[in-house]
Amino acid sequence: MITALLLFPLLASIFLLFFKGEIVKKVALAAAIIELALSVWVWSVFCSTCTTSKEAFSVDIPWISSLGVHFALKVDGISLILILLTNFLIPLIILSTYKHTYNKPFTFYGLVFAMQTGLLGVFMSYDAFLFYIFWEVALIPVYFISALYGGKRRIEVTLKFFIYTILGSLFMLIGIIYLYLQTPNAHSFSWSAFQLLELSPDIQGLVFLSFFIAFAIKMPIFPFHTWQPDTYTESNAAGTMLLSGIMLKMGIFGVIRWIIPILPLGFMKWDDIVIVLAVIGIVYASIIAIQQKDAKRLVAYSSIAHVGLIAAGLFVANEISLQGVVIQMLNHGVNVVGMFVVLDIIESRTKTREISSLGGIASRAPKLAILFLIILLGNVALPLTNGFVGEFLLLNGLFGYNSYLAAFAGLTIILGAVYMLRTFQKVMLGQLTSTTEDFTDLTPNEMAVLIPIVAVILVIGVYPNIFTSLSAADVKSLVGALK
Repeated sequence: MITALLLFPLLASIFLLFFKGEIVKKVALAAAIIELALSVWVWSVFCSTCTTSKEAFSVDIPWISSLGVHFALKVDGISLILILLTNFLIPLIILSTYKHTYNKPFTFYGLVFAMQTGLLGVFMSYDAFLFYIFWEVALIPVYFISALYGGKRRIEVTLKFFIYTILGSLFMLIGIIYLYLQTPNAHSFSWSAFQLLELSPDIQGLVFLSFFIAFAIKMPIFPFHTWQPDTYTESNAAGTMLLSGIMLKMGIFGVIRWIIPILPLGFMKWDDIVIVLAVIGIVYASIIAIQQKDAKRLVAYSSIAHVGLIAAGLFVANEISLQGVVIQMLNHGVNVVGMFVVLDIIESRTKTREISSLGGIASRAPKLAILFLIILLGNVALPLTNGFVGEFLLLNGLFGYNSYLAAFAGLTIILGAVYMLRTFQKVMLGQLTSTTEDFTDLTPNEMAVLIPIVAVILVIGVYPNIFTSLSAADVKSLVGALK
């Protein structure tokens, strides 16, 4: 079941090579919907068959026996949430591209499915060698999506992104090889073999750094974030959604899967410093977001602030904060993709992202205004939206760690409300401008993208237990690993 879930996007990317023209979009959307149905099937079977300990589905097949490499996959409650996020967003991202024309569309959509394969592999892998392969597989397609279909500065910006991430990956590879060499007898890359290692606190601290650099760049958190605003801004809309909605979760998940259970002493050695850096990033990114004139760049800095709060909760690592991390990974992915979908709609009609050039859109597009407002309120964590659930848990957990840091971290809500509501006011309200006087309301395709996003925002806001119950047992296990 989970092997099919992993391999279907790869087969879809190859299958698309046999199609040309506009039919590629329809085939890609159909394949993405099938993959979503597969993940919902896995979710339903997981919930109906697992015990109270949420025992996961797994596959473990010897692959390169001479090196101790296994094709080892496992799905637990945390990874299942990220699988659902990935497979929920991909068809919406594909549908949002229907208004765009791409040179060689089979290449573009094939890259999207190749990236989906890498992302799912990262969330499922229980062999470090396999994890590293999928980590790189997820990077390469999005690099080409951004470099081939991005803005005017796409080459220099994506090169910076590629260098950042590949260097981080090399540090992680060094850490993986070191742990591999420490496993007894016939060496192994398996997660369980790594977990049984008994390394000194100093060694764990060094190996922690080798993994953390890769994960911190991918999130990204301060001061590893400098590639992100330019890459988000210069990438095409779909590339930005893939990066912000799904790919940055790889770094957070990497800490959950490969650092906390395997390097708990190293984690606890550096946690205070990382929490401080994360809180600095929250305030720093929020202040810079307020000053932005480009709406897409504003959302990019907003994303850094929200991820900073997730990172702070991750390294506080109590049960409340970790539950907040898991649900907020889901929430952030849904909300930020919703924001970028709205900005893409506005830019496609007005040919600008400059906030000062926009205004009065609500009078021409009331449906867009209503849906945009709900997505925006989810971003600023209004009660009864999904953002409130995640940020409440994160701040609650952080408050138990340090009330002063929690107060500073809480600025993400206050400052977020400032720049988000001000942006809505300037873009959607007020007088029409020369660029917005002919603005039209949402098309059926655009409604089909935004309505599911809004529905998820409201459903999680009202009944978060749908997803928090999935991860509860795994969160307790993580907390236990640090005791």
